[in-house]
Order: sequence, then structure tokens, then C-alpha cells
Amino acid sequence: MSKLSFIGRPWVVFDSTSEQHRQWFAEFQARHSWSHCPVRFVVDDDVGDLLTMIQRKLIDYYTHKEFGNRILVCN
Repeated sequence: MSKLSFIGRPWVVFDSTSEQHRQWFAEFQARHSWSHCPVRFVVDDDVGDLLTMIQRKLIDYYTHKEFGNRILVCN
């Protein structure tokens, strides 16, 4: 194991319900860099990259927040 893994930023799973995680992502979007983020996010196996994963989780979060459990049918 690399020594860098002991001194690097800790790994966390992105949680769209966490205000702090959403804030870190907003800062990334403003700065176009993760350099000020105190953590590294784990990428799920079924997603190709970190940004896509976070965007999908945020879409689910905000859709559920706005519409709750109502099912929307688009024709």
C-alpha cells in the first residue's frame, strides 16, 4: 500500500442528502477543481465517472424533494 493513502484526503461516498457534500460539489463547479475539497469521493461501479454519478444522485435528490413519492408520467 502506498504511503500517500495514509496522508491523502479521506475517501467518502457522495451523499446527496448531505448539505456539506452538495456544498463541496458547488465549490467544484465554481472553481473547476477539487483542490479545495477536503475529501475524495468514491465512484460507484455502475457509473463511468465522478461527475456523472454526482449529477445523477443530485437529480434524484432534488426530484424527490420537489415531487416526493408522486409518480410523474410524461406523454
